[in-house]
Amino acid sequence: MEVILLTDVEKVGLRGEVVNVARGYARNFLLPRKLAETATPGRVAEVRRLESQRARHEARTFDQAREIADELAKAELRFDVKSGPTGSLFGSVTPTDIADELWSTRKIRVDRRKIGVDVIKRIGRYTIPIQVFEDVTAEVRVLVVPEGGELPPEEELAALEAAEAAEAQAADADAEEKAADAEVAVAEAVAEPEPESEPDPDEEAAAELEHEPVAAETEAEPEAESVLAADDALRAESKPQT
Repeated sequence: MEVILLTDVEKVGLRGEVVNVARGYARNFLLPRKLAETATPGRVAEVRRLESQRARHEARTFDQAREIADELAKAELRFDVKSGPTGSLFGSVTPTDIADELWSTRKIRVDRRKIGVDVIKRIGRYTIPIQVFEDVTAEVRVLVVPEGGELPPEEELAALEAAEAAEAQAADADAEEKAADAEVAVAEAVAEPEPESEPDPDEEAAAELEHEPVAAETEAEPEAESVLAADDALRAESKPQT
């Protein structure tokens, strides 16, 4: 499914690009979050027109590229962003942000796809390479500063990043330990034999009742035999003598 990105999306594309993505990814993620819009023929034509206009402001010759590279070497871009206590951003600084900032502050137009960074996710000082033209590359300094504050020294930035990495590592280790404990518990539950069930009192009583008639019949058989023997003896005594 073709969509037009409304913002830079990591590993997908840059704002304004027409990209082909899975239909489910577009409908369940990109479109509901307003990260993209459906690529209708009219909107695609408009995007192509804007790209053509922007390209006319980019370097068209080697000499123009050298002049732009000299300007970029003097530039320093600053982004004031919201960040957490360890320096992680509540968002990111993208190649489109850098290109837009260069245009708005320096009137320099560069191809966003040739800015040598994916996304910046931490406060800090960065040197970003930009390919201005074939065989012409410049570097621009970028400051990503916590909103309402200033950048701490490099040593403190490194300590914050190390602390965040340690927290993430501890969280991963804890998750792995819990997963291992769960696997052991499942294995023990599968291996444990089922407890033998206690005899049911009702079933025992039923079995006793079932055997009682048999026992009564067995006891009654000798009594019946003795009665028959007595009858035979009386018949023999009452029989006339010859």
